Amino acid sequence: MTELTSGIFNATKKIYNSNKGSILRTIIYTIGHFIIAIVVLKAVADVTFTEAMTDAIVEPLANSVWYFVLDKIWVSKVFSKKK
Repeated sequence: MTELTSGIFNATKKIYNSNKGSILRTIIYTIGHFIIAIVVLKAVADVTFTEAMTDAIVEPLANSVWYFVLDKIWVSKVFSKKK
């Protein structure tokens, strides 16, 4: 492993270890959002499955980033008040 790859791996591991709860909640939310978005688009709009799936993947990914940021802010505010 090169120094660069080792550094990236260690940085990723550090980020994961310090954000396990938020990352897990974000992943579960994202998977649920994919499924819900496909079902709703197919039921409400006259779109193909491919179009529904594309929208159901792209839009929740953007929402997932937003949720992760929101969750980190929320946790930092809630837990900082208890100390």
